Amino acid sequence: MLGYVQVFKPDLKVREYEIYMGYYCGVCKYIGKEYGQLPRMVLSYDAAFLALLLACVDEAPDAPVQEHCVAHHIKNKTIIRNAAIEYAGDVMLILAWYKMLDDAHDEGKVSAKAASRLLRRLHRKLRKKYPALCDGIEINLATLNGLEKARCANLDEAAESFSKIMEVIFCEGAKKLYPDSQELHDNFARTGYHMGKWIYLIDAVDDIEENIESGAYNPLLYRFEYKGMADGEADGETETPREFRERIRENLEFNLYHYLSVLSEQTGSLDIKKNRGIIDNVIYFGMNRKTEEIINQKKAKGESDESI
Repeated sequence: MLGYVQVFKPDLKVREYEIYMGYYCGVCKYIGKEYGQLPRMVLSYDAAFLALLLACVDEAPDAPVQEHCVAHHIKNKTIIRNAAIEYAGDVMLILAWYKMLDDAHDEGKVSAKAASRLLRRLHRKLRKKYPALCDGIEINLATLNGLEKARCANLDEAAESFSKIMEVIFCEGAKKLYPDSQELHDNFARTGYHMGKWIYLIDAVDDIEENIESGAYNPLLYRFEYKGMADGEADGETETPREFRERIRENLEFNLYHYLSVLSEQTGSLDIKKNRGIIDNVIYFGMNRKTEEIINQKKAKGESDESI
């Protein structure tokens, strides 16, 4: 996951925000305890939502505690611990491994190569712990990489492989937490799949300018035939990245809000036992607001995220 799935803090109750941060800090504490301090660097707020969603159908109440935090040593932080948090922490590290491999192989980043060496032993441990999860991620990543190398212009086809990765992540989490409930396995698989559709497209929209500059693959540039200076000189038709955005805006809005609508219907079908307010906030406010921001480029580059 790529950091787009966050709460909208102004619409959260104080207690809800404390619980949300308790999940986030719980993941961070778990990673530090199990794997050391350096792996904590891969943590994102996506992990908190993954844990919150997987735990929401569990009747066991959250049990927040106050503990010291190395990063925020002045005052204690709220920490929550449960099996969903542990799974989310493991997933973040697994995804970080594959991301670093991709950066090291495709972009030749020296930092990624060094980091991948540091995480190699950790990944071997996690692969033994989650063989089905890692197999599912690797199979779909290979398909996605092939589509990217072929410069696939079919947006749905390109998004499908990433959606399948998310499907595997949520489904395997449900199997670990609720091994006897096939209904939950199926429900969470569908939830992950529909969330993956939105994440893949919003990331492509967010990266338009960067990918045009670097020449990296972006399915939108091929699906909607971006006419940059080099492409458009022959027929006299050129467009700036901003003009390209405006040309495809209506299609982007339709698809992104449609994906969110389907996702909200899917999460609405879950028998949520706790933290409904936080989950609804993420889907109805956080992800909608992120969609609006990225489509309209509301945030200046480098501006801090106001949703947290």
